[in-house]
Amino acid sequence: MPATTDGGALISALAGITVVGLEQAVAAPFATRQLADLGARVIKVERPGGDFARGYDTAVHGQSSYFAWLNRGKESIEVDAKTERGQSVLRALVARADVFMQNLAPGAAGRLGCGAEELARRHPRLICCSISGYGPSGPYAGKKAYDLLVQCEAGLLSVTGTADHPSKAGISVADIAAGMYALSGVLTALYERERTGRGTCFDVAMLDALGEWMGAPYYYHVYGQNPVRRAGARHVSISPYGPYPAADGQVFIGLQNDREWAVLCKQVLRRPELTLDARFRTNPDRLAHDDELTAIIESALAALPVGQVTELLDRAGIASARMRTPAEFAAHPQLAARDRWREVGSPGGPVRALLPPVTVPGREATMGDIPAVGEHTEAILAELGLA
Repeated sequence: MPATTDGGALISALAGITVVGLEQAVAAPFATRQLADLGARVIKVERPGGDFARGYDTAVHGQSSYFAWLNRGKESIEVDAKTERGQSVLRALVARADVFMQNLAPGAAGRLGCGAEELARRHPRLICCSISGYGPSGPYAGKKAYDLLVQCEAGLLSVTGTADHPSKAGISVADIAAGMYALSGVLTALYERERTGRGTCFDVAMLDALGEWMGAPYYYHVYGQNPVRRAGARHVSISPYGPYPAADGQVFIGLQNDREWAVLCKQVLRRPELTLDARFRTNPDRLAHDDELTAIIESALAALPVGQVTELLDRAGIASARMRTPAEFAAHPQLAARDRWREVGSPGGPVRALLPPVTVPGREATMGDIPAVGEHTEAILAELGLA
């Protein structure tokens, strides 16, 4: 169904596009799920027993939280791609596809006859995306890569956590970064194919993707010759920025410039003279004296409840937040007010899912059900004439 501006119409910008995902875990499934939300038909090729991410936990009606998050709107075909029969099924699927995406272990896709060069030769209109940890060449090309390990190699752990304890990000940030660049690569290649008639094969490395997100720490530490330090929930290069205790909890405050600093001093701290203090005139000054500034802010807020501090900050136009748990996020009043939740089906029962971030007035994303292992195997084989 083509996208329209009629109320409630589905976004189907990718209607008619077929994606085959020889995928597992997070990075490639995250990219293909976005394509499914945009209306593409996504066929997920699962090994016998299913994507191992199905077994990460049983939190969602007996299903993995990761799998429920990453695989709605897909069709599942269970294939043993190591057998001759399985490879014939895979070849038939790819022959009908517009996009092929894989994130198997290094070299595995090539051994299954799905290497990029071979696919490009056989299917010149095919868009082929390969996601790996470290890229197809170089000394790390054959190295296995998992999210934590790539966070380490990209330097993320060196800047995340406290001075004494480095910490990984609490979400699969390396996988997500790679998945997002894979998505943008596919969309770019589809646009290019409309003009040239030819497909494109491209690679996305998790190290490159997360490395791009490490740009600010890289420039700050390398060009500024600043020693690497971890600031916990504070900011390594901006002050004041981070959590500050109030009478009954914490308030997170973020400032961006000297104008906001002056407003904070006058309207919230009730200390306008601080703007004239040589220790706090500019952001580098404030950063150099962050401990002293923190003590001043804590003293000013100590007798005020969080609600009152937040009200003062909002009135002054100073950015602030409270730290929420995932359950509190799920009940966030802003999401409820904007009607951002939908229900999708799953083998274990209905699941509440957040709408995709791109919001087009008058349209709604395609949000299909979460498939059981091999749920669509028979139907797809029949479609291929291989039943």
